[in-house]
Amino acid sequence: MVEVFKTNVRAQRQARLLLKQIHQTFTQYRANFDLDDCDKILRVESRSGTIPASSLIQLLRTAGFQAEVLPDEV
Repeated sequence: MVEVFKTNVRAQRQARLLLKQIHQTFTQYRANFDLDDCDKILRVESRSGTIPASSLIQLLRTAGFQAEVLPDEV
């Protein structure tokens, strides 16, 4: 499963620190940022099932950032 988030992360340094936190907290996830995208995308992939979006949003919020799930486009 893949979940995509819109964030307000702007700098690569911030993204690296957040990715480190995400990977330490959610060891089964693979995550990356696309800061070149206008929505400053965070993509999170889990091969073991669903991704609790609220937990990831809270992790970013605790670090001082905003995130929201981007709806699937068909």
